[in-house]
Amino acid sequence: MKTLLVLAVMALPAAAAAQGGFRVTEFATGLDRPWGGAFLPDGRLLLTERPGRVRLVGRDGAVSAPLGGVPAVEARGQGGLLDLALAPDFQATREIYLCQAALVQGGALTRLVRARLSADATALEGAMPILDATPPQESGRNHYGCRIAFGPDGAMYLATGDRYATKMRAQRLDDLGGKVLRLARNGAALADNPFAGRPGVRAEIFTHGHRNPQGLAFNPWTGSLWEAEFGARGGDEVNIIRPGRNYGWPVVTKGVDYDGSRIGEGASRPDMEEPVHHWVPSVSPSGIAFYTGDAFPSWRGSLFLAALNPPGLVRLSTEGDRVTGEERLLQGRTRFRQVLQGPDGFIYLLTDESAGRVLQLRP
Repeated sequence: MKTLLVLAVMALPAAAAAQGGFRVTEFATGLDRPWGGAFLPDGRLLLTERPGRVRLVGRDGAVSAPLGGVPAVEARGQGGLLDLALAPDFQATREIYLCQAALVQGGALTRLVRARLSADATALEGAMPILDATPPQESGRNHYGCRIAFGPDGAMYLATGDRYATKMRAQRLDDLGGKVLRLARNGAALADNPFAGRPGVRAEIFTHGHRNPQGLAFNPWTGSLWEAEFGARGGDEVNIIRPGRNYGWPVVTKGVDYDGSRIGEGASRPDMEEPVHHWVPSVSPSGIAFYTGDAFPSWRGSLFLAALNPPGLVRLSTEGDRVTGEERLLQGRTRFRQVLQGPDGFIYLLTDESAGRVLQLRP
């Protein structure tokens, strides 16, 4: 039985005008920190749980047993089994991609894995690592990044975190930490990447200077790639990702360190990209999604962000590649890890809880 939770929109005074109301129901329960997911062509939802499981949620909200064939993960700190994306030709190939924290000799790292969903959807077949964001880090289990998006150019984009302990990894071009990578389906760098052919530089790099990116989505109207990342104390950002650009971390940031001390050189620098939107204090944005559906006509064109702290759902109204307004929804309720648009046009939220749920927003 789906449980009715709330009937009204909660908005900041300065928010853009919202649709008059919506219902929130518990669509699926019995999950453990669901992190990433994607709707299959038949309308079922395939999702990850951070401790290391993949489950299938039926159109009626029924949750499957854990799927077989899932690779082992390093489920400590912020690590575990994180994002999941379907290949663009999934219907023909049944190919999926997973991003995870993996334990290797020397420590933990961000790993990209390719697999196939079995014909009966009970297991992953042929799971194989195709890229490790090296070097591994012995200390700390934070800032893996780990969002995946496929672009209109057919390329795969992977966001990686700086791993927290060594901030300057994000600026180093011989290191895949703190980057957005542009990859072929086998995990290799593409020949037309902005740093391809440069000695001592990893050719997979598309952009650098990122702290802990956990939102990645293509704007369906402009084709641009949008990214959301955590600042430290303040300085959370939404960026438009442009090839070869430096997004500043930790040289520039609009936040401060957790003890209040300054980070880097200041808030901006002419040779580094400015965010299209930022927050001080933080909202801790995780997964993001553009809304294209018909269920909420006044929200079409909005970018939704799942927020962890303070808990809630953030809606940014957009025009082209500009942010024109902000609205806060479901504030103070539950930490949200990911937001997805379903094939029915409804909005689905994955909750960051050990008793995790999938919530559904519908008119």
